[in-house]
Amino acid sequence: MKIEKIEKTEGVLLGSLLVLLLLALVGPSLAQPAHYHDFADQRAWGFLPCALDVLSNLPFALWGAVGLACLFKTGSTRACISASQRNLATLFFVGLLLTAAASAWYHWQPDDAGLVIDRLGMAVAFAGLLGLAASDRVSSRAGVWLALVVLALGPLSVAAWAASGNVLPWVVLQFGGIALLLWLACMRSLPDTLAVRWGLVIAVYLVAKILEQADEAVYALTSELVSGHSLKHVVASCAAWPVVSAIRRLRKQSEYGSASRRGEHAGSRRSRRTTTA
Repeated sequence: MKIEKIEKTEGVLLGSLLVLLLLALVGPSLAQPAHYHDFADQRAWGFLPCALDVLSNLPFALWGAVGLACLFKTGSTRACISASQRNLATLFFVGLLLTAAASAWYHWQPDDAGLVIDRLGMAVAFAGLLGLAASDRVSSRAGVWLALVVLALGPLSVAAWAASGNVLPWVVLQFGGIALLLWLACMRSLPDTLAVRWGLVIAVYLVAKILEQADEAVYALTSELVSGHSLKHVVASCAAWPVVSAIRRLRKQSEYGSASRRGEHAGSRRSRRTTTA
């Protein structure tokens, strides 16, 4: 059985994952803040509790649907995107749909049980996003394996928190993943990949985290119109924008190339007919 050689960047990625795994396993226990579920905006609209925190998850579903529609739109795009990148992008967009449903479920009645569901949805989106970034910058093989690792360790980190109260594994998964994404963003895209603008994805995520931490401050600054957490949902969903944009750009390039080739073939046929005449 032939064993494929591990490239240098793949080795660095593997080493980074092992360091993060070690940190999650032997790092100090970290408790979740006692008032984690006490969000600033708890207004109800009729039968809908915590209305804006629930409804603000709709953009996740919208971006997920737009991404899937763009990805599977009939045309030459499917031939231009590798099977692994197409599958990873699909995983990411499906993860956004799951995130919308899971986060809305949690915010309907915020508690630890709902937060488990919320984080499981996010883990799927993380897996697709990180895998897509690795396939874009390292290798197709690295992207697939990274997605599988996150799909496995994400639920395990959530289960570890639910069982022990130690949130460190989830924190390592989330912020360690962003650190990996930052490293990948500093690398050049491989040939024939989506070439997503990962720096923009990171910028969107950081703005979302700032809004999350400033939940009550934003609520006060807007005269209790909207909270930072509600805005965080809207902003975080826009992390799908660079991925959708990359798919659309590749499709347009493919369509333009196909049109050019058809024009060249038509011109060649006319030239042959003229020469024959």
